[in-house]
Amino acid sequence: MLPVAARAQFRVEISGVGASQVPIAVLKLRDEERAPLPISAIVRADLERSGLFKMVDGGAAAFDETARPVFADWRGKGSDALAAGSITRLADGRFDVRYRLWDVVKGTELAAQAVAVPKEDLRLAAHRIADEIYQKLTGDRGVFSTRIAYVSKTAGRYTLWIADADGEAAQVAVSGPEPIISPAWSPDGRSLAYVSFEARKAMVYVQEVASGKRRVVAGYKGSNSAPAWSPDGTQLVVTLTRDGLSQLYSLSRTGDNLQRLTTSNAIDTEATFSPDGKWVYFVSDRGGSPQIYRLPARGGNAERVTFSGGYNISPALSPDGRSMAYVTRLNGNTFRLALMDFGSGNVTTLTDSSDDESPCFAPNGRLIMYASRAGGRDVLMTTTLDGSIKARLNAPQADVREPVWGPFGR
Repeated sequence: MLPVAARAQFRVEISGVGASQVPIAVLKLRDEERAPLPISAIVRADLERSGLFKMVDGGAAAFDETARPVFADWRGKGSDALAAGSITRLADGRFDVRYRLWDVVKGTELAAQAVAVPKEDLRLAAHRIADEIYQKLTGDRGVFSTRIAYVSKTAGRYTLWIADADGEAAQVAVSGPEPIISPAWSPDGRSLAYVSFEARKAMVYVQEVASGKRRVVAGYKGSNSAPAWSPDGTQLVVTLTRDGLSQLYSLSRTGDNLQRLTTSNAIDTEATFSPDGKWVYFVSDRGGSPQIYRLPARGGNAERVTFSGGYNISPALSPDGRSMAYVTRLNGNTFRLALMDFGSGNVTTLTDSSDDESPCFAPNGRLIMYASRAGGRDVLMTTTLDGSIKARLNAPQADVREPVWGPFGR
């Protein structure tokens, strides 16, 4: 099992304003002060970080899920939705968490939920309440109860962390004095592939999240790096130098059935699958500078994807396959997050920072997480797809990089 959650909590700073936000009041739960965690505050922070909600101050209002709100009063406060509930400690030590969501404009109930959870699952219960509110009010599935992974470096020690999507409740997956890079979630969320230099060379490992059991799946001569999972979870594409230059190879999730996918006189790396599994996108300098290409997942001729800019790396496909986030270099050493719409071919630069890297989509496709540098520190960021709202996750670790967002379910 993973170790007990470490004290590796994040502080979230949100900037920007969206064009259209749902005004909502999320009231403090009845008896919340007796609970170990501020459930309502977690729900509010989740919704606010999404960029789609505007928090309405509930003032001194105090009622729970059994009440019938006076909707005219809440409309007067400018709220379109209202959530309230209660939390009660049960005799067996668990906590009974209840909430109700109302549409203030229509004066109707939208959702209600009641769960009994142990203390250690209270944060997850709060995230799931936020997920349901998000889905009821936007029509899209919420991602607050999903997980992320990222790598920190502190005092010469590298650690691969697994945390809630807001960066809280972080747990150590693996740690050591040698670099750990390129984490990648399996599609079922049960395993992580990553690269570790613990054997004094780059090797690809696959580790079970729940048990911590792991195995080397690519330990060939030369460098073994950049693992990417196929959408069905049966295969990985990795970058190997076993035959000379960095090239792409596919293998099973257990490390068997190695097959070479690219044969070029260039460096081919940073593979990622399209959501339908038909294509592998990757970075190559076969045209003289790093650009993003794609080829059939079973191998074949590669075709260039990026033409805007002279240096484009780190492709990440949206869950619906309609767009691609990547890092583009501008004006020498400025690296920014960009988004390409495949339908129109339009490219939008989403950030105004200078050291962006490692973009990944939330599983609902509504946010992008990436690493950047701010205030002299390496930080994790999220942005909406139009770049209008960003959240900075300030970790207590000195440097945090290489975020990857896990799938739905846990």
